[in-house]
Amino acid sequence: MITLQDIRKVYRNGPLEVEALASVNLTIERGEFVAIMGSSGSGKSTLMNIIGCLDVPTSGKYVLDGEEVHALDEVRLSSVRNRKIGFVFQSFNLLGRQTVLHNVELPMMYGGLNRIKRTQRALELLEKVGLGGRVKHKPTELSGGQRQRVAIARALTMDAPILLADEPTGNLDSKSSEEVMELFKNIHQEGTTIILVTHEPDIAAHAERVLWFGDGKLLRETRKGCAAI
Repeated sequence: MITLQDIRKVYRNGPLEVEALASVNLTIERGEFVAIMGSSGSGKSTLMNIIGCLDVPTSGKYVLDGEEVHALDEVRLSSVRNRKIGFVFQSFNLLGRQTVLHNVELPMMYGGLNRIKRTQRALELLEKVGLGGRVKHKPTELSGGQRQRVAIARALTMDAPILLADEPTGNLDSKSSEEVMELFKNIHQEGTTIILVTHEPDIAAHAERVLWFGDGKLLRETRKGCAAI
């Protein structure tokens, strides 16, 4: 599903260069549930941005679902993002003045679905995440856990095969975090590939495979029931 070959990312500020990723080689199979861990500055967020087609590597090769995306321009990258990837963020990124229903409908509006189809799809997804009775509420009327579930529903609207989650439990209490992770596990069981960035070991423990990053490098990985590689 995802293949990274010698991926390097360098940020330049005048004469200064900061190497955020250093020759990363990584393969993620279709249907995997992977967690990425590392301290601040380890490169995990840069890696997520490249996997999510939000940024491009300085050098190296990136193949996503059989498509070489490392050399695409912004227009084509945007198309790949819309078709292949759903995003969930720590800060939810919901429109505070819009209803829950409208927030979930938004990606489908940009995707060109007609009003009847997008409303039907949004209602189905909100029911799936346990918020069927909250469709007319505003995000400010919901708890943090409920807002994150709205964000997850929104990420699923276009049936993307990959779900990227960047610190999705970072703003949640422990109970809400567990509820959100159970939802991710259910989505994964339906066949979606999930890649999760977190600094919390108990959250990473839900994944089948954990990748540990430091200084822009993949240091090691662990799989459930296996020793570190």
